[in-house]
Amino acid sequence: MDANLIERLARLRGIGDAYHDYRGELRYFSLETKTDLLRAMGCAVEDPAALAAEVSRLTVERGRTLLPTIAAAHGPRAGVDLNIAARDFGASLLWTVNLESGERRTGIVSTADCPEIWRGEVEGSWITRRRLELPLELPPGRHEIEVKIGAGALHRCPLVLSPTHCYEPEAIRRGRRLWGVAVQLYTVRSRGNWGIGDFEDLKALIGWLAPRGASFIGLNPLHALAPAQPERSSPYSASNRHFLNVLYISVTSVPELEHCAAAQARIKEPSFEERLRALRDGPLVDYAGVAQIKFEILDLLFGEFRERHLTPGTERAAAFKSFVALGGQPLQLHARFDALDRHLRSTLGTNSGWLSWPPEFHDPYSNAAVSFAAEHPREIEFYLYLQWLAHDQLGAAQARARELGMPIGLYGDYAVGTHPSGSETWVDQAGYRLGAEIGAPPDPLAHRGQGWGLPPPDPVVMQSQHLEGFARLLRNNMHYYGALRLDHVMSLFRLWWVAAGRSPVDGAYVHYPLDLLLANLVLESARCACVVVGEDLGVVPDEMRRAMAEFGLYHYKVLLFEKDGGRYRRPDEFVRRALATVTTHDMPTLRSFWDGRDIALRHDLQLYPTPELEQGVLEARALDRAALLAALDEQGLLPASPATPDQPFSAELARAIHIYLARSSAILAAIQIEDLIGMEDPVNVPGTDHEYPNWQRKLTVDVEDLATRADLDGLFAELCRARQLTATSP
Repeated sequence: MDANLIERLARLRGIGDAYHDYRGELRYFSLETKTDLLRAMGCAVEDPAALAAEVSRLTVERGRTLLPTIAAAHGPRAGVDLNIAARDFGASLLWTVNLESGERRTGIVSTADCPEIWRGEVEGSWITRRRLELPLELPPGRHEIEVKIGAGALHRCPLVLSPTHCYEPEAIRRGRRLWGVAVQLYTVRSRGNWGIGDFEDLKALIGWLAPRGASFIGLNPLHALAPAQPERSSPYSASNRHFLNVLYISVTSVPELEHCAAAQARIKEPSFEERLRALRDGPLVDYAGVAQIKFEILDLLFGEFRERHLTPGTERAAAFKSFVALGGQPLQLHARFDALDRHLRSTLGTNSGWLSWPPEFHDPYSNAAVSFAAEHPREIEFYLYLQWLAHDQLGAAQARARELGMPIGLYGDYAVGTHPSGSETWVDQAGYRLGAEIGAPPDPLAHRGQGWGLPPPDPVVMQSQHLEGFARLLRNNMHYYGALRLDHVMSLFRLWWVAAGRSPVDGAYVHYPLDLLLANLVLESARCACVVVGEDLGVVPDEMRRAMAEFGLYHYKVLLFEKDGGRYRRPDEFVRRALATVTTHDMPTLRSFWDGRDIALRHDLQLYPTPELEQGVLEARALDRAALLAALDEQGLLPASPATPDQPFSAELARAIHIYLARSSAILAAIQIEDLIGMEDPVNVPGTDHEYPNWQRKLTVDVEDLATRADLDGLFAELCRARQLTATSP
């Protein structure tokens, strides 16, 4: 292999040269690592001629007058970077912007009047990169730009103009500081659900919390998972992030149930009622059991829908057809995937996912896949129907939140990646690199790094597709929410790639077009009226910090991590444009943190690499407890018990910590529902798979009972006072 070509191509494909590890030491990525990642990107690393050709192609691509996608933030930064050949310096530059509205704006400047931002040699030719400044009155949107320099050729490409900052609702612009409750929806208990929290439970939570002053309800990712293998339940390993998890459908809220005699009779059978009771009462979500009873009844309701609405062509049928038409081919292919997945799993016993299917089905447009669709129209239409129901029920929940005056309503979560064998990668195989996974480099608690089993998106392919898939993904998620959390927001700048068969220790950072991605993000945020929260825990590069401030993304601040020199930050020291929370779904509950149960659990699961490390965690936790009490005492919030770090957890301590959080200068504050009711067991233990029942543990209290608790009403009133809000009476 030609090491020089490997190094050049690695830079052109976004692979970094080095990074600073958690100790602050600079570590260089090896030639072997870069070669492995280039191979995962589809580069013919063993063929010097092919390598040279690819280096030349990408170099020429970067030297073009216009890059494949241009993004320019609206306002003072509005401008387009152009590569000007030396021979064209001083020539006239005629530009035209074809607005998405159909209008055209034109102008002419001298290339010499465009500010220079870089100059250099590209494939033997000297170029100067200059900024074409655009008129400030150009509206935000997805436009097209055309440029012609002198007597040269006409060049054109998409142009994304965004507002200066992500969206903020009027309540925030008026200076209000808002609070809400974070909930893993599947964990919610109620006397009406079918063993898993559903969209009707979500409406009940809204009805409980909105009158008490809450401005939002935070949710886990609701992305589509695997109906054919429901026990594959991690919300952060989606089959397709464009669509919804149909297990959240409230069956009893489906309109067809009112007239479907077969479904009503089945639900009333003693054996069915017994199964339903067992699913409700269990401490863990039985995903397979829930899926079995829900899909059985939903299939009957779909039959009722076909007979009562589709055949005669009612108004409800028209609404369904409109939804399907708007979903277009992506929705059709996702429904085809789910139908095919269930068919092959039931007939051949395959695991869920296209990588387990016979090869003739690996291409969604293959003869086999197309023939299946033609032969099984009802099965595919069934999954279209399920997506429609989920879409309507989630939309109704957000509408209910707005009716009750919530400024944000639903606060969603967008997972950083997708399952390698899911619907999203099946449809877009060119956009994901299945020969690698994303993860994280080594840190103090994971000396071998982390591999998340999620295939990375290819930044070169993303740009060649003008980032349209990324924009559509944002749009399809923001549609439902008033705020959206971007899991691992650093992925907009870089991701840790690990080649297949390699240890995460041997990974490397691959970089993404940060400003281009952010311009698309800001535009979608404005169009969907959706606040954006970037989950920026861990090592955050300076480039990402700069970008979050510049483009108006909210930071994600966890109180238990907010320390400075061993002390916890005072409420007034919190970053203003942020969402602050005490804990997260990947952390112990507040009770578990205080009592050290999480350390004992990780010990039992053998997650500490050495006894010395475990001892260090125990000692650090004792210091944390003392520092937390000191912080509360400084604010006049020290509880009567525990008054010392070695006393056990109490509800009074939880109350004090939540008021401390509510006093923070962060615009948004979120409380985990588990901490409201004093739960101990975590919902997820990072670093485990089958060793712990991740994503299954339910809440210990029904939502109907939560709504009657006077102690929680008192806490909510105190939160409102701390946030200087006024709540209506429950």
